[in-house]
Amino acid sequence: MSHSHPPSRAELIRRASDLVPTLQRNSTSHEDERRLHDETIEALTAAGVFRMRVPARYGGYESDAGTLVEVAGALGRGDGAASWVTSVSWITTWMAGLFPDKVQDEIFASPDVRTCGTLSPSATAVTATDGFVVTGRWGFISGAPHSHWQVVIAMNPQQEGPPLPIMAIVPMTDLTIVDDWFTSGLRGTGSVTTVAEEVFIPRDRVLPLPAVLREQYGSQRNAASSIFRAPLIPTAAVSSVGTAIGLAHAARTAFLERLPDRKITYTDYPSQAEAPLTHRLLADAALRIDAAEFHARRLAELIDAKGEADEVWTTRERVGARADLGRSCQLAKEAVDILASASGGSSVYSSVPIQHIQRDIQAISLHALINPDTNLELYGRVLCDLEPNTLYI
Repeated sequence: MSHSHPPSRAELIRRASDLVPTLQRNSTSHEDERRLHDETIEALTAAGVFRMRVPARYGGYESDAGTLVEVAGALGRGDGAASWVTSVSWITTWMAGLFPDKVQDEIFASPDVRTCGTLSPSATAVTATDGFVVTGRWGFISGAPHSHWQVVIAMNPQQEGPPLPIMAIVPMTDLTIVDDWFTSGLRGTGSVTTVAEEVFIPRDRVLPLPAVLREQYGSQRNAASSIFRAPLIPTAAVSSVGTAIGLAHAARTAFLERLPDRKITYTDYPSQAEAPLTHRLLADAALRIDAAEFHARRLAELIDAKGEADEVWTTRERVGARADLGRSCQLAKEAVDILASASGGSSVYSSVPIQHIQRDIQAISLHALINPDTNLELYGRVLCDLEPNTLYI
């Protein structure tokens, strides 16, 4: 099957940037409905962003890590929820590309397929003839209301030894959605809970998670592709980080748009823009955004370089990927917090974008794989020549 050349990085960034007005217009609907507006999904689909991690033979783009960071950043300037759902879909679509090729033929029958999933093993998989029977529930399934497939993790009990975690992929029609996404941040992501009740999963749709975490994948046809040579956790990290940077840029834009008409109440400054304190805070925020971009780009450059060279990842590089993710998001959040704190009492109105931006980036920073403190501790362990205390590297 032949396909035309995929769009360039510049073209995909342009498409994402062109969506910003639509995403901003729909952001209130996203919050109120606790899921992305159908118009948003249609616009993202038309822009091709859901194809960015689909294998090329199915009409996908196999976009590199640097492009993911830039496109997520562009989308994040419009709406954090839309960027986050897109980022999660990149992770789970990439994970779908690890399964045996005949499974991919079914998953990617449409190149605009939408996937969702989690890395949390909160279900049980009982061995059955020719497959597994899975029962359990998974929380924080971003984009589930609009998805066609879900990547799930479950624990398979063993006769001897601890349960074995497995990774599987399931049609959304086999799962039940629980509408429980009532949150303070990332409200528009539709990150609901999904439930499996004795769902049968054929054996070829299942991979052992420990093997996946060691880059032992099930696809033969994707083995030669540079994007499918990377480890799972660094891939998830680079897929996620751009959203936080986009939100930080959105906060700076929102702050500057209100600045000319804002006074500092109970002072004689006719404009907030004339106050030296404003200069200091704005510069501090801008430099933190610059530093956040440095860590995100370093992470992307490492993934792309090692994928092209087909090099083995060291433990320090794996853990460093999480450290770059955590520090980038930390710096982006600090920039948003500085600008939000300087936005005055009127910024608490829901019509002022910066309060929405701040709640979204707060939610991102609490994610278990992103949490800056957790990632600092993990990175410090490895710098002290101690073994990582997690499989998720």
